[in-house]
Amino acid sequence: MDTDHDAAPPAPQRPAPHAAPSARPVRRIVPGVLAGLCAAGGLFAVRGPLMMSAPRCAAGRWHGCLDTFNGVVLVTLVAVPLSLLVAWGLARRRRAAGVPGAWRRSLAEVGMVHGTVPFVWLTMMPGAGAGTVPGRLSLVPLRDLVTMGPLGIAGNLLVFASLGFFGPVRFAALASVPRVLALGAGCSVLVETAQYVLRLDRVSSVDDVLVNAAGAGLAALASRRWWRTADPAPADLPRPAAVRAG
Repeated sequence: MDTDHDAAPPAPQRPAPHAAPSARPVRRIVPGVLAGLCAAGGLFAVRGPLMMSAPRCAAGRWHGCLDTFNGVVLVTLVAVPLSLLVAWGLARRRRAAGVPGAWRRSLAEVGMVHGTVPFVWLTMMPGAGAGTVPGRLSLVPLRDLVTMGPLGIAGNLLVFASLGFFGPVRFAALASVPRVLALGAGCSVLVETAQYVLRLDRVSSVDDVLVNAAGAGLAALASRRWWRTADPAPADLPRPAAVRAG
């Protein structure tokens, strides 16, 4: 039987519609570009004061470099390539050893140190009457916030911001905002106690502890998507047998 005329002609195939380009890469690029522009604008605004400390820092002089705010900031910025090189070396060594998340761990460790040590150094700089005036305490909460001013509050928020940002990324035990707040408060208490004991002509204030801890907590929230989770237990381990109550 001839069935050529009975078979239905194949339906024409429609071209598949072009998939709309994903906006996810754009969402990842835009925050980085904005952060870069903000950093470039900030560096352009403070280029004058930083360059004033450049000759003394280049000559290795203590006075005018590491005992001034501008000098410490300049050294911190100049040391960024060195920190990145250290992170690269740590990541390469860990990747060779088969450690998972080598880059994330290495960057987090270097970031915690590079972003915290300069601010702690600034807070431990002695004042004009260091060693001669007795230590001063301010234990009334929220009393010193008015005297700090916006610049002082911003500076205190940044003291342990790097620790709060990179800590949960590196350590699963810190992947909690209350724990980061407790860590920031504990570190701040140590700094304030050292200021008082060493008589650095600084006021050891409870408001400094509160603002420093708040800065660590806010920075931790900013890095929440990269927090390290606890390593899963191996699936091949035998499970304990259930014991009947008897």
